[in-house]
Amino acid sequence: MSPVLTDLTAAEIRRRVASREASCEELIRAHLDRLAAVEPAIGALLVTLEDRALDRARAQDRALAAGAEAGPLAGVPVVVKDLLNITGLATTCGSRILEGYRPPFTATAVARLEDAGAIVIGKANMDEFAMGSSTERSGFRPTRNPWDPTRVPGGSSGGSAAAVAAHMAPMALGSDTGGSIRQPAAFCGVVGLKPSYGRVSRYGLVAFASSLDQVGPLARTVDDIARVATVLCGQDPRDSTSAALDVPDFAAAVAREPEGLRIGVPWAVLEGVETETLARFREALGSLEAAGASVVEVELPHLPHAVATYYIVATAEASSNLARYDGVRYGHRAPGIIDLEEMYGRTRDEGFGPEVKRRVILGTFVLSSGYYDAYYLRAQKVRTLIRRDFERAFESCDAVATPTTPTAAFRMGEKTADPLQMYLEDIFTVPANLAGIPGLSLPCGLAGGLPVGLQLLGRPFDEETLLHCGAVFQRVTRHHELTPPEPSSTGQQA
Repeated sequence: MSPVLTDLTAAEIRRRVASREASCEELIRAHLDRLAAVEPAIGALLVTLEDRALDRARAQDRALAAGAEAGPLAGVPVVVKDLLNITGLATTCGSRILEGYRPPFTATAVARLEDAGAIVIGKANMDEFAMGSSTERSGFRPTRNPWDPTRVPGGSSGGSAAAVAAHMAPMALGSDTGGSIRQPAAFCGVVGLKPSYGRVSRYGLVAFASSLDQVGPLARTVDDIARVATVLCGQDPRDSTSAALDVPDFAAAVAREPEGLRIGVPWAVLEGVETETLARFREALGSLEAAGASVVEVELPHLPHAVATYYIVATAEASSNLARYDGVRYGHRAPGIIDLEEMYGRTRDEGFGPEVKRRVILGTFVLSSGYYDAYYLRAQKVRTLIRRDFERAFESCDAVATPTTPTAAFRMGEKTADPLQMYLEDIFTVPANLAGIPGLSLPCGLAGGLPVGLQLLGRPFDEETLLHCGAVFQRVTRHHELTPPEPSSTGQQA
């Protein structure tokens, strides 16, 4: 194992590959060795793609030796959340109902990374069908937080965040329906970007809630996030929700000097934030002010209704999307069935976990005759009000700042018996999905020895400003350089 190579950023890995200071195979082997050493204690991955990764690394080395130009992510190891399809490889979405499913196509986001030279080394664990905030709801096993194995890594992209935090890979792909990139990024002390809805193709992403889902990257620096975002973003003719917009120069945005940045803070809705988490948030604002930004107060009066609105809209869309898992077309089918009705019922009962069942039932209820107007239609109206709140806020600021989460990572099992408490962890993240705007989570220090996150929210399709602001923050702080203690093979910190 080479700890030097596994500590490199994606930018440095690409530089070394392009200059022939290191081979792709050498870099991939180092990360596979690291993965083998720490993965048993963390459980971040559902499958390791060692043979495939080494084959692709060798092929890249041969092409580079023959004079080919190094791609923008040449030789960079990446972990992909297990709801992004890769041709011929198992995609389970963390659910028993999809055991054995091997898609015949690759998600656009994954294909773009691989075309840029990135090499997928594993599929990351996740809450089943992305329904959860702790990665305890995986149908296979939980993932542990690299900072403290008794704590959750967040969810649903907890496996992706934990893999980056534990230096198994310098970057990962996740998906964000209500905070599922940003919340685990905060809990694990890494950077996570939820792009604007429509900025990144959802083709090949297994759907949870189609009007909310968005693919996005996790990494240890804003610079790496900007590099991978440049590759991921852009219209895809196979995704009808993909926006026909040019891809900005995110690298240039990161390099800009701070000039007149205005950060809006909705102080009125920050009640209930844990004391130490709020203290780190205030310190983060102070760092931005010291770098030349100004902080102004903004109002988001409908934000307290965001969680209720989200869990109506998301469950309604989930109940529709998950109707396809019935034992007829793919995945699990209950054995010994005698008729169609029994096949549907037993297959879904055996294949889905309790959280998925809970949300499907909720979604079916809010869409049912007699309740549609009272719940779903009303939730869509509040969704519009939340979006308008942000439009007004952005008249006086360039980005809205909040803590990413109200607390640091909670203990495993602490909230599984109380779904409402688990849902409330998403109070600051779900508004971005409802409004379709971009969100960035950055490490901003430790609370009780655990990472906490600073969240920045921006105007639709203005990821440039968020990345610029995030880069300014990382230039004047060193929170992103903090690393968790080395785990032992027993799951306890060394």
